[in-house]
Amino acid sequence: QVQLVESGGGLVQAGGSLRLSCVASGRTFSSYAMGWFRQAPGKEREFVSAINWSASTTVYTDSVKGRFTISRDNAKNAVYLQMNSLKPEDTAIYYCAATSGVVLTKRPNRYEYWGQGTQVTVSS
Repeated sequence: QVQLVESGGGLVQAGGSLRLSCVASGRTFSSYAMGWFRQAPGKEREFVSAINWSASTTVYTDSVKGRFTISRDNAKNAVYLQMNSLKPEDTAIYYCAATSGVVLTKRPNRYEYWGQGTQVTVSS
């Protein structure tokens, strides 16, 4: 069992930055690939980024490439999402998720554990 707790969301002006954190419980954090997803009002949950267990591989959705950076610290059981040059369309609830799958995936249903989410609001 893995429990995930996100933090770091908030209100920021367009062009600003935020750093989201997700801390996991359990001793097997390093065996999971981690992902970030987001869900805006009235929209489906969408993939943002993912990182494998060793941080050797990362993937991003096209709309955040060059602006967002995912990283992890297995010693701290944590995964991060550094978000720069934020846009109003980045406004959403951001969720971290864990998957035991070997291959990084963008499919939400492949992730077994989810956090409660943290709100990110970008004003224009």
